[in-house]
Amino acid sequence: MRKPSRTRVFLNLPYDTPFQNLYLAYICGIQAFSMVPHVTLEIPGGKRRLDRIIQLIQSCKYSIHDLSRVQLDRTRPRTPRFNMPFELGLAVALEKSAKSRHVWFVMETMPYRLAKSLSDLNGTDPYIHGGTIQGVFRELCSAFVRPGRQPNVPEMWFIYREVREQVSEILRRCGARSMFQARAFQEISIAADAAARRIVSSR
Repeated sequence: MRKPSRTRVFLNLPYDTPFQNLYLAYICGIQAFSMVPHVTLEIPGGKRRLDRIIQLIQSCKYSIHDLSRVQLDRTRPRTPRFNMPFELGLAVALEKSAKSRHVWFVMETMPYRLAKSLSDLNGTDPYIHGGTIQGVFRELCSAFVRPGRQPNVPEMWFIYREVREQVSEILRRCGARSMFQARAFQEISIAADAAARRIVSSR
């Protein structure tokens, strides 16, 4: 008998060093719910990247859009990050289409900033994580109140700590310099899934 496919979640996140702990927290948190995270890092290079991003979002039931990086970056020319709000726009358009049942969530570090940075979303309540791992876990629990696996915050911390201890070895094995590479993401996601399964089996 064929096993039912697991729910897919598109993670629209910043790829930078200061964000890496939260990046890891999102991966571990989603796996704690027995769902499968996906990111644009998985998309191979070449032409038609936008089409592939759209296809990836379409393949996911949920998407999470973290708009923490709305400020100007430090490198010249100093610019804001447009990829995250752009991909949120794609998800909103998908959700509005008649054939889609896509559900999207907006995450932010600061309360009230979304009303200024993206006023078109006024009336949408973002999930405010405060820039902390604990906050990400808390807001994921608030967002995903649904049938099926319902992990708690301590369980998410257990998964996070287990995976965090493996990151250096995963990067060495993948020949990667950071977690923001496709193979590293895949290996981290597998490790988080394994840690989540250990929690379920111990219950």
